[in-house]
Amino acid sequence: MALGDKIRKLGSEAVGAGNPVAVMFGTVVKVNPLEVNVDQRFTLEEDFLVVTESLQKYEIDLKHKHDTSEAPTKEALLEKVVIRKGLKVGDSVLLLRVQGGQKYVVWDRVVKS
Repeated sequence: MALGDKIRKLGSEAVGAGNPVAVMFGTVVKVNPLEVNVDQRFTLEEDFLVVTESLQKYEIDLKHKHDTSEAPTKEALLEKVVIRKGLKVGDSVLLLRVQGGQKYVVWDRVVKS
């Protein structure tokens, strides 16, 4: 590699290091496995995505039996309660591209007003 090529390469790496994170917008096109289309240019598959906890589906199973004086039998009250609904197809999301572009953090859902 010529000296000029090495200098250009080092210069481009220095510029890239100055922008460690890029903010992008995407749309969920598939949930299982997760796929996100970025700015209608390319689609990221699950292997390239890191999803924050707040976007993960979270349910609590509250099913239990309860004796009541009004009914001679036990009744099941409440079953599953959804705490966080998780991502769904069509959701707009905010992505952070990690330096090097190998991983993208799905940071949050974008709400359109």
